[in-house]
Amino acid sequence: MERTLIIFKPDCMEQHHVGNVLDRFEKAGFSIVGCKMARLTPKLLREHYAHVAHMPFYPEIEKFMSSRPVVVMALQGPSVVSRVRDLLGPTDSRKAAKGTIRGDFGTEMMRNVVHASDSVPNAKIELERFFEPGEIFSA
Repeated sequence: MERTLIIFKPDCMEQHHVGNVLDRFEKAGFSIVGCKMARLTPKLLREHYAHVAHMPFYPEIEKFMSSRPVVVMALQGPSVVSRVRDLLGPTDSRKAAKGTIRGDFGTEMMRNVVHASDSVPNAKIELERFFEPGEIFSA
């Protein structure tokens, strides 16, 4: 069983799509093993986006991701990392097919509804970054 990190981004929260997106994850057979609401701090965001924190567009990411509280979730299931990525569609919502989460609810590259871990090793790192010991349970 794999686990992955999901962040319902500010655009998802603002447009009230959390329930719609969560429904798709549950219908795909994934179990929620951790869930909380949080306001993401600049420090946490710099760590999470370290791979692009040096880029000129990073301040816009930080401003967007800290603009309102988000829901952070741990999902568990067989091949959950790749299957969630398939459900989401490409990062750029404008290129995502209708029927995918980003194709149905996203509007652009950054406003793409949900962050999801891109690999099993990164999922482990990200889950440890966003959840304290004891906040993730067994399915």
